[in-house]
Order: sequence, then structure tokens, then C-alpha cells
Amino acid sequence: MAAPMQISLEEIITMLLSRVESLSANEENSKTKANILNRVLYKKGILTDEDIMESVKEEYRMLKELGVIQAEPGEEVYKTVTDGIVQWIKGDVDGIKKSMEEYEKKLQEYAREEAAKKPKIEVASANVLSQLDQASKGSKLIR
Repeated sequence: MAAPMQISLEEIITMLLSRVESLSANEENSKTKANILNRVLYKKGILTDEDIMESVKEEYRMLKELGVIQAEPGEEVYKTVTDGIVQWIKGDVDGIKKSMEEYEKKLQEYAREEAAKKPKIEVASANVLSQLDQASKGSKLIR
């Protein structure tokens, strides 16, 4: 009977990290190839804005049927997603940068709105508490 092979935790972690890096590199490579092929198809007129819109709608329909999302989004979301994909396929760097800036502004506004909704607890200074004690004519306030 062969002796069991021993491997350290560090070796396992190193192997796993190596595998994750490899998968990440493969994913980026696949994305790059897909982007290039989509640009070729778009430039040749084989892939159109309408095709992309139909595919976006089909994707959301499938996600709903699979139970991944509760409801399909509205036309505005379809248009936004389609516009983002078309910008990427066209290589519209300025448009992509503008969209990213608008998205960042929306996120910041949302964060401000959420922060404004949260209740705030304010603490009175010792001086204010003393004034309240004096105003209450000897009855002690809970501190």
C-alpha cells in the first residue's frame, strides 16, 4: 500500500490561487475575443442595434422565467443596457466615459439620499444639560 501523500496548506492555497489567476486570464481573453468578433459583425452590418435590443429583452425574459429576477425591467432599462453594449461594440470611448461619469453621479446622489433618510442621534453638550437642569427647577434629567 502506498503511503498517503502529504501536502501543506500553503501549497494548496498556492495551487488554488494559481488556478483562479488562470481562470481570470482565460475570462479576460474570452471577453476580448467576443468584443473583437462583435465589432467585426457590427461593422459588417450583420449585427444591428435592433438585434442587440432584441437579445437584451430575450436575456431578461429568460432570467425572469428561470426565477433569477422577479420581473422584467421597463423599456428604459432595455434602452440603457442596449446603448451601453452598442457604445462598447462601437468603441465609443468618449461615450463610455460620459456614461461612467453619469453613473457615478447617480450613485453619489443615491448615497446622499439614503444618508439623509437615516435618523440622526444628536448628543447635547454638558452645558446644554446644565441649562436644562436649571430650567426644570431642580428635577433631574436622565443622563
